[in-house]
Amino acid sequence: MKAWKGLLKEYKSYLPITDKTPLISLNEGNTPLIKAEKIGEKLGGIELYFKYDGLNPTGSFKDRGMVMAVAKALEEGSKAIMCASTGNTSASAAAYAARSNIQCVVLIPDGNIALGKLAQALMYGAKVIAINGNFDEALKSVIEITNNYPITLVNSINPYRLQGQKTSAFEICDILGKAPDYLAIPVGNAGNISAYWMGFKEYKDKN
Repeated sequence: MKAWKGLLKEYKSYLPITDKTPLISLNEGNTPLIKAEKIGEKLGGIELYFKYDGLNPTGSFKDRGMVMAVAKALEEGSKAIMCASTGNTSASAAAYAARSNIQCVVLIPDGNIALGKLAQALMYGAKVIAINGNFDEALKSVIEITNNYPITLVNSINPYRLQGQKTSAFEICDILGKAPDYLAIPVGNAGNISAYWMGFKEYKDKN
């Protein structure tokens, strides 16, 4: 069995990677697709699987998108990244910034962040700034700052985030041999479900 090399190397031909893109990695991806036999039986004998992306380096699917976003930031010569976050994004951004030896700045709504994720961001060396306001106001500030300074925005409005996140669909297809008939996924801003759709479609078109 070959050693996993990280998403950028494993799925290079499916990603917006050039000869100048640094192939950074924290060994993200390659997460288990677990067959839920008992639950499937109780739901009428269906074939049911859970994709366990909690085994990514910082504990969420955000690492898939962040590795791509940070790699492209490095390719463009960026020395710093920035995001607004109440949880997973801050931890992921900080981890990949640390791996890449660049700065990470995180804006959080004061008193409204998962403490475990805040601890991760601080541990990885991010500069965390609390603001008076909600997430939308924090993101608005991040957009304004990154539009005026040489800092790369790595929230999900960065298109490279979805490019990285679509790799979860690739992994499912690699195991099942095709896309599943149905996909059930929690939705916030609908970025991840959009990435899955993109991944299933691209894999079908190229294989």
